Amino acid sequence: MFTKAVLEATRKVPRGRITTYGEIARIIGRPKAGRAVGNALNKNPYAPIIPCHRVVKADGKISGFNKGVKAKIRILEIEGIKVEKNKVVNLKKVIYHWDS
Repeated sequence: MFTKAVLEATRKVPRGRITTYGEIARIIGRPKAGRAVGNALNKNPYAPIIPCHRVVKADGKISGFNKGVKAKIRILEIEGIKVEKNKVVNLKKVIYHWDS
């Protein structure tokens, strides 16, 4: 149930936008479960249909991708997300707002 909720929320993050592990946790009603969200996404069997690469740390740092951080950065850059020193540039401009 938890993993399904994480995957469904992550599926809604559009190309060219990112969200955070904590935000996914908040959206599914488990606001303190950011780490568990990361663990669930690490086992995502539906990538790239469910775009777990679009989920980053709250400070914009890139982490946690089963194919490696470099691969995650490469995919994000292809989608138009600028990354410098393993961190999303202009985080506030590219963060996905669930209300929109």
